[in-house]
Amino acid sequence: MDTALTLARGSRVGSADDILARSGAIPEYTSFPSMDELTARFEALRKEHPELISVQRIGTSRLGDALMMYSIGEGALSHLVVGGVHPNEPVGAWTALHLLEQLATDTELRLGLAARWSIVPCIDPDGARLNEGWFAHPGDRSSYARAFYRPAPNEQVEWTFPWSYKRAYFDAMLPETQALARAIDLTTPDLYVALHNAEMGGVYYYLTRDVPEIYDLLAAVPESLGLPLDKGEPEGGHLTELAQAIFLTGTLEEVYDWIESLGGDPFPPGSGGNASSDYALRHGTLSLIAELPYWKHADADNTEPIDESYAELLARTGSVFVDFGTELMDMLAAAEPMLTLDSPFLRASRAFVPMMTATGESNIARSLQPEAQRPATVAERFGCEDLIHMYRLRYGGMLLRALEAEVNAGTARAELRRICARMHALYTRWQEEAAEENAAETIPISSLVGVQYGAILAGASYFAGSL
Repeated sequence: MDTALTLARGSRVGSADDILARSGAIPEYTSFPSMDELTARFEALRKEHPELISVQRIGTSRLGDALMMYSIGEGALSHLVVGGVHPNEPVGAWTALHLLEQLATDTELRLGLAARWSIVPCIDPDGARLNEGWFAHPGDRSSYARAFYRPAPNEQVEWTFPWSYKRAYFDAMLPETQALARAIDLTTPDLYVALHNAEMGGVYYYLTRDVPEIYDLLAAVPESLGLPLDKGEPEGGHLTELAQAIFLTGTLEEVYDWIESLGGDPFPPGSGGNASSDYALRHGTLSLIAELPYWKHADADNTEPIDESYAELLARTGSVFVDFGTELMDMLAAAEPMLTLDSPFLRASRAFVPMMTATGESNIARSLQPEAQRPATVAERFGCEDLIHMYRLRYGGMLLRALEAEVNAGTARAELRRICARMHALYTRWQEEAAEENAAETIPISSLVGVQYGAILAGASYFAGSL
């Protein structure tokens, strides 16, 4: 009998006890798979179960990788699970594979959830390959950031669906985005799960509508695996909290209006478009995202007040963002006349570097609002301060990779080599500062997969009426 079923003996498939048991029975992983390994594993599984698993090509990446969708199961319900929507978020690779394995080998689970499942292993293989430098040793945050890659917003599959609002307009869908749209339209899913993950802190969720029937279970899954909920600073001040660490996805129009209300420039050219979850709404789809970190920290769910107001915290950290964002902008501006390679790292740097100062200015503007005049919490302080380290290491690292590409290609002039050396020294200082304040604990990959897998089962069981 399957290990998860042994643990869940006596529990009905899709019940809370069953889902918690299955979430805790994930194989041990010590690394993330390369794209070639992930593709080989999915194909091997399909060949082991040809009577259960089918596959179809839904598109082709910009660099020529086939984009495949695997399907299994039968029923009136349809569920779509997609990995690699952001290529620096590879937890979903193992989650997608584990889900297909379990559906293929566990008849009771497959029949109990009574659905047609469609699974895309990775929708952005080109971007995933540019992150493979840290996949073998994912617990080292410094190595992770140094080999980090996240596409510019207008090159992100998740954020390049058509959209038009006020002065913003986007219709430049990527081939991978067209493939994802095709997958959504072909499957017309009841449940759509885009497999994201965060970096540091605790677990939190997004839903496209209020589904209170699953909130207790979504909180119980990470708790059962020893992971905290993230009770600190949300990703955007406009977000509606449905329950603790569970947010309503909201609309891009709301994001636009919120940024505009703070005096910012909403969605300048190159910002990208709408999200896949919004596109899926045309089919009445419930979209669910489980955001979970590689590292956890004791402060992530500490809601005790501190002796600093929320306004002071936003203003202080906002000022740091403006300062280091200005440093990066000055470095990029000095290098620009000598850059000859249109690398993904350079395009991403051109997009993200200005966002650092914009983030700081937004924080400062938020600090002036009446609702910020209250005590901050430990979790909010941790979230705001760690975001500084995260962004400096992420986007400073990508700019450094862009400059090094010129040096390594032998195209860099003497002055550009000197700028690259200064950027390396600055980045090394940021790494050292982050290491000094690092009291984080690396989360076992099996626990991260367990949270995503449990969230998927919670959503599917809600539709099956099993909870």
